Amino acid sequence: MAMAMDVIDYQIFGDDMQYVEVELDPGEAAIGEPGVMMYMEDGVEMDTIFGDGSQQQSGFMGKLLGAGKRLLTGESLFTTVFHNEGHGKRRVAFAAPYPGKIIPVHLPDVGGTLICQKDSFLCAAKGVSMGIAFQRKLGAGLFGGEGFIMQKLEGDGLAFVHAGGTICERQLAPGERLRIDTGCVVAFQPTVDFDIQFVGKVKSALFGGEGLFFATLTGPGKVWLQSLPLSKLANRIVMAAPAAGGTSQDQGSVLGSGALSGIFGGDD
Repeated sequence: MAMAMDVIDYQIFGDDMQYVEVELDPGEAAIGEPGVMMYMEDGVEMDTIFGDGSQQQSGFMGKLLGAGKRLLTGESLFTTVFHNEGHGKRRVAFAAPYPGKIIPVHLPDVGGTLICQKDSFLCAAKGVSMGIAFQRKLGAGLFGGEGFIMQKLEGDGLAFVHAGGTICERQLAPGERLRIDTGCVVAFQPTVDFDIQFVGKVKSALFGGEGLFFATLTGPGKVWLQSLPLSKLANRIVMAAPAAGGTSQDQGSVLGSGALSGIFGGDD
């Protein structure tokens, strides 16, 4: 028997480095990924549980199944539950792990299920189930950037996912197709068909700088895209790091402080 979802109120703060503050009534609870909690008020208790918090009434096997699903998607075996044990409203806040936006999704508004990137889930009302979604198509699994397994959020409550940079929301009509950089796909409804398409021209594939494949999303359904995937941000940082062969871009003088520090032994 499905658990009833906790109904939570929330407010999102910030611009580029956001956090979401969730308000819990007495007895209500929220679940979050390990390490995303920013603060919690007195009266909020924190428990680490096995699985995703949605299988707590089905015994050990239910917990084991929930934990196994999370392990397959690359997440921790454990989830943190924050529950209000006080007599009044209490708040707990969850912070985004890198620059971007927090997207609140009321799951009933998207049919009760959302397919998203494996590392995009931030927090949710207790009772939301975090499962797995296998890519049925070989091309999407091999070249889609996310592999065969994506995360599936199910329930009738609120879930919060995080994306890098600026968010683009598109409502695709039946048969409408959108070609996207594979890393820019954040989430989509299950009614959306996800596939991979070769860029078409060998010269463009080799020298265009956009990779060999596009992700293609075909409607009907809603999709969420991100302008700055974490992989791109990480690659730029690594390329700019002197230890990885990059060069510093100091602007302080004609030579730059990086050049001066190198001359005087700062880059041994």
